[in-house]
Amino acid sequence: MKLNLANKITLLRILLVPLIIVLLYFEGPVFCVLAVCAFGFASLTDWVDGYIARRRNMVTSMGKFLDPLADKVLICSVLIMFVHLRWAPAWVVIIMVCRELVVTGLRAIAMDEGIVLAADKFGKAKTVLQICAIIPLTLHYPYWGHELWRLGEWLLYLAMLMSIFSCINYCMGFYGKQRKQASAAAEKLHTDDPRA
Repeated sequence: MKLNLANKITLLRILLVPLIIVLLYFEGPVFCVLAVCAFGFASLTDWVDGYIARRRNMVTSMGKFLDPLADKVLICSVLIMFVHLRWAPAWVVIIMVCRELVVTGLRAIAMDEGIVLAADKFGKAKTVLQICAIIPLTLHYPYWGHELWRLGEWLLYLAMLMSIFSCINYCMGFYGKQRKQASAAAEKLHTDDPRA
């Protein structure tokens, strides 16, 4: 399948991940600034590919698959690297990564059952909070003040709470739609039954 412009931009976001991880690995202030620039650019492509896809009518099944995947690969990779560097608590990152796995699995089950689980406002807020937390946590050196580190920590905890809330919301939404679908199927069966 030929990739359109929106999908190429999404793919670029995934390809930027190794560069960001390598820059973080060196830890120095200059490398961290470069990592933030690369991460900021990668995060910006999330808005750009969506805008282009809608504006030029380039919304495709591949794009619907690649876009959330690219977000998860980008953010989860950076957060896991933060654990390695001891810039973020492992338990917080584990909760957020597990949330992504649960929601991805839930969407796959929903798709198999013909149920659409669209991205909700809480999921989008979670992503924004994660991005806003990652930037000050990366710029953690004393050159920019200890307050920046604290800001990143608080935003990370808020992102974790939003991850949990968003996951619960997805599960409840899936359960509600599943029940509605089952009720509609039972009602149709009852209507079609000649003995009814």
